[in-house]
Amino acid sequence: QVQLVESGGRLVQAGDSLRLSCVVSGRTSTTATMAWFRQAPGKEREFVAARTWSGRNTYYADSVKGRFTISRDNAKNTVYLQMNSLKPEDTAVYYCAIDSRGSLRTSSRYYDYWGQGTQVTVSS
Repeated sequence: QVQLVESGGRLVQAGDSLRLSCVVSGRTSTTATMAWFRQAPGKEREFVAARTWSGRNTYYADSVKGRFTISRDNAKNTVYLQMNSLKPEDTAVYYCAIDSRGSLRTSSRYYDYWGQGTQVTVSS
């Protein structure tokens, strides 16, 4: 059974940086895609960033491109989301997720495993 546990969310000011972590436990396919999604109050869950397990391919939502970076530390079984130049509109609960079949898909319905989420609040 794959389990994901996010951490790192907190209250920050606009322009600050923050790094979210997602510890992955259990067996994961080497063809899987790792991704971050977010959900703001009253809004649908939206795609943020994705990365193939090998790291050869990444994909970002236009709203975060150039500001956020998804990465992975193999030794720690941890996926990170480095967020720079944060804006109030980045405020949301952030979730990490795994799509066992890979393909850098941006729709949440393809993702098999989810963490519990971590709250990021950006004040203006």
